[in-house]
Amino acid sequence: MSLPVSGTAALVLAVLFGFAFGWLLHRGRVASFDTIVNQFRFKDFTVLKVMLTAILVGGIGVLALIDGGMAKYHIKDANMLAVALGGGIFGIGMVLYGYCPGTAIAAMGSGSIHAAVGFIGMILGGILYALSYPWLRDNVISVAKWGKMRLPELTGLSDLTLFGILAAVAILAFVAIERSRRTA
Repeated sequence: MSLPVSGTAALVLAVLFGFAFGWLLHRGRVASFDTIVNQFRFKDFTVLKVMLTAILVGGIGVLALIDGGMAKYHIKDANMLAVALGGGIFGIGMVLYGYCPGTAIAAMGSGSIHAAVGFIGMILGGILYALSYPWLRDNVISVAKWGKMRLPELTGLSDLTLFGILAAVAILAFVAIERSRRTA
């Protein structure tokens, strides 16, 4: 089943949801360079709290859509070396840049010049990836390729059980953050 929205209405909704997403990033203070850098310095856990909350709310939505038959999983190959290297590059870039791609665009929307300069770097990185893709496909992406696999198949636990574990870890993290903040 697909949603009954297409054409111009879909474009208008995309702009409205994009605007709302950027506004929420600003309201949550995660479009701020200082907030992101201080997350990596273990001084401000706003990013962690916002991300865990988004994952939990999004997870509930995905589980509901799947259970309701309104969506289905589209599983990509688990290319573990490529994911590990990509995650490492992403993490280093986020520490050096002070933004992830979404927060960078939100920061540019508020007039951040350094976010715009870094965005040029993201574009150049995307071009470099596209130009080097044949080599990466043959020498990186094909290594440690596990095929279409999800955590439920890997662990033998159901989607709901894994989500429950994630929710428990998030709640424990929230409690630990708040306790450490009160004692500091």
